[in-house]
Amino acid sequence: MAMLLRSALRPLRALGGRRGPAADVWLRGARHGAGLLYPGHIPTSPLQKALLAAGSAGMALYNPYRHDMVAVLGETTGYYALKFLRDQMRKDPEGAEILQKRPRISLSTLDLDKLRSLPEGSLGQEYLRFLDVNRVSPDTRAPTRFVDDEELAYVIQRYREVHDILHTLLGMPTNLLGEITVKWFEAVQTHLPMCILGALFGPIRLSAQSLQVLISELIPWAVQNGHRAPCVLNLYYERRWEQPLRALREELGITDAPHVHVRGLA
Repeated sequence: MAMLLRSALRPLRALGGRRGPAADVWLRGARHGAGLLYPGHIPTSPLQKALLAAGSAGMALYNPYRHDMVAVLGETTGYYALKFLRDQMRKDPEGAEILQKRPRISLSTLDLDKLRSLPEGSLGQEYLRFLDVNRVSPDTRAPTRFVDDEELAYVIQRYREVHDILHTLLGMPTNLLGEITVKWFEAVQTHLPMCILGALFGPIRLSAQSLQVLISELIPWAVQNGHRAPCVLNLYYERRWEQPLRALREELGITDAPHVHVRGLA
């Protein structure tokens, strides 16, 4: 067993020293080294993926803020869900263009001065406000490593990079209650096992008051909106920064969150 664990965890050692943001331009059409499908790709066997999934699931449940473990869990368990999302994108004109052009959301691709100059209430202005208020950065999202399909690797990278935009759309903060609420929305939208596990087991760490609010108000709202909204990966957000956030919510069928004090609960 020890030998199996060492074999499975060997790919994680390759992550050392690679904590910087991913390349802004997603390279395509060529193999990068022996068996590598994209920059940073770490090929793994089915057994390695299974053991990595089990280990990362335990760590992610113990500490939901271990985004590196959440990332590994998503990549090692999400193959069929990623194919589903990729197919949804291919069927949609805007989604298909995203797959073709491979836009990235990072500090090096965002024009922060332009976002700050946008009208009050615009998507770009509200997204930047979300980043500032919650002290988060788009560069904290881990680059894809363990997905053995170049196009699906981009799909999960795109999902990660629009995660904070989903927080903005849903009006949810980054505390535990807000993250779990977003995970319920994402679980309905993406079918990713990582999101489903986070939605189901994340509430274990909540206080009784927060759990009551989540079950009675936030979960029904998130599930309803997740079903009603079209695939959120089909939106070319970089072209919608000037769109009023209220108008975008109406376009997607996203209703206002329940009037509960989410920010004060954990």
